[in-house]
Amino acid sequence: MRQTALHGYDILGLRDMSKDTIDLILHTTAKMKALLQQGKKDMEFLSGKSVAIVFYENSTRTRLSFELAAKYLGAHVVSMSAQGSSVAKGESLEDTLDTIAMMAADAIVIRHPYSGAPTVMASKIDVPIINAGDGMNEHPTQALLDMYTMLEYKGCLDGLKVAIVGDIYHSRVARSNIWGLTKMGAQVVVAGPPTLLPKDIEAMGAQVSSDVEYAIKDADVVMGLRMQRERQSAGLVPSLAEYTRYFGINAQRLAMAKGDAILMHPRPANIGVEISADIINGPQSVISRQVTNGVAVRMALLYLILGGGDDIEDIG
Repeated sequence: MRQTALHGYDILGLRDMSKDTIDLILHTTAKMKALLQQGKKDMEFLSGKSVAIVFYENSTRTRLSFELAAKYLGAHVVSMSAQGSSVAKGESLEDTLDTIAMMAADAIVIRHPYSGAPTVMASKIDVPIINAGDGMNEHPTQALLDMYTMLEYKGCLDGLKVAIVGDIYHSRVARSNIWGLTKMGAQVVVAGPPTLLPKDIEAMGAQVSSDVEYAIKDADVVMGLRMQRERQSAGLVPSLAEYTRYFGINAQRLAMAKGDAILMHPRPANIGVEISADIINGPQSVISRQVTNGVAVRMALLYLILGGGDDIEDIG
């Protein structure tokens, strides 16, 4: 069995991931998507492997897609949330993951509210760690599925103008997309209230605007982000109504993008706040496709990390 270039590696973020590695993941995702479209859900690429999914924050799409991805590839899956586990008794993150590793898990998928937690654990535990979102830091698998969705519709990432609009400050999705898209040659323009824009955002390679219409104008991709009210202190925006008035994505603003522009959102969405109801399921929306592609991306990562088969070109 030929091992892939990512065999045994951690997936912690896109900030330090090379363009070649992103290309490999996206290429493998296309292979996995083709297998799903053929109705193959009982594959044996990861037969005998075990994947532990450990979430310290609530999730629907990310958690379920990792579980399904592992199962479709033939792995054993165990899922744990902080509530109802020994974490509630005061067990540390390191003790929890070390316990899982000692139970012979082959990979651990973790979501944690503290930025950097997966990176710290990867330095302490000799089991591949996949970051499923850490605080306000990164969400690499979401960005990878976003990039793959753009690639499906646009054919190439190089040269695309991608407008990311909303609560940039609290968004790990925005950070991972900026790191990944700029490496692939895309132009990223972010827009939001000044209080919701990180001070270091331009240093990451994004262009910054407080004018949402300027950001969206002639964009190939328009991505809305959720107002993360649970992470915010009071006073960052005067009111949700005012935020919607100045920064909400609606049909009129979407029309300023290119005629074939696609509309994206990582979900869950505050419909009527950052994005209007009439466009979220409209003809330019690819939000449902993002969910489907999330399974394929996570299948690709698990396959590559756990050495799931022979040469990738032979898949399918």
